[in-house]
Amino acid sequence: MSDEMNESISEVTPEQVQSSEQYRDVAIAGAKHLIHCLSVIGQIEGHYILPPQNKTTKYEHIMPALVAIEQDRSIEGLIIIINTVGGDVEAGLALAELISSMKTPTVSIVVGGGHSIGVPLAVSAKKSFIVKSATMTVHPVRMTGLVLGVPQTLSYFEKMQERIVRFVSDNSSISSERFKELMLKTGELVMDVGSVLTGEDAVAEGIIDSVGGLSEAIECLYDMIEGK
Repeated sequence: MSDEMNESISEVTPEQVQSSEQYRDVAIAGAKHLIHCLSVIGQIEGHYILPPQNKTTKYEHIMPALVAIEQDRSIEGLIIIINTVGGDVEAGLALAELISSMKTPTVSIVVGGGHSIGVPLAVSAKKSFIVKSATMTVHPVRMTGLVLGVPQTLSYFEKMQERIVRFVSDNSSISSERFKELMLKTGELVMDVGSVLTGEDAVAEGIIDSVGGLSEAIECLYDMIEGK
């Protein structure tokens, strides 16, 4: 890591620094550009700690990594590899907002799955890809635990859902109306509402930019770095 990156994470806890070390630059001898690889896998852990057997992405570790990447002038681009079942809505949306506001060239690629809050994360990059075999699940906001049966609860759900819809429509080619239709579709998911999209479906709907794999994503990132 460069001196700038070391300074950027000096204020966080030792546990955060140790965990952030897994998000390393892809520094390959002979590569055209220095890029950083960030993986969003498993379940996105937010304000509550998930069981130890769960594979998780901890948002409090990703945040300082994103700050470090944005500050480090030696890092020319960021590729985000997504294979997530979803997770904490506010944590995932916070990460998506940070990524979308970065000046560093960013490209995302969905492999396996980009479900639930993984959708905003996928579209947060400046260019998004998805492999043909991947799927994306679009569904309404869910909440577990104690829920009060009062009108204010429904209002909270609606506002949270509107935040997600607005973010996705602002950062992709799908309209907010069409995204809501996919979110509230019935008859496709067992005991639930929503839509399951294949890689080609996600592109056809305008959520993801292109169908492609790792080589296409890296080549696109190189073009962005070179200003093409």
